[in-house]
Amino acid sequence: MLFLVGALLVLGVVLGAVAHVPVPVSVAGGFAIALWLVLFAARERLSRHRAGRSREGLR
Repeated sequence: MLFLVGALLVLGVVLGAVAHVPVPVSVAGGFAIALWLVLFAARERLSRHRAGRSREGLR
């Protein structure tokens, strides 16, 4: 429950900050976060794929 309250507090602070910056800055920040998430997901998928291959060679 405490985690949920903390998450809502952080969300409120972030949304409050976004409300005070120009739209292009918010959009650029959103794209930066989306790019980071895509790169992170691709890296994780590749590392799991490589780990799976190395495990298959041990069998």
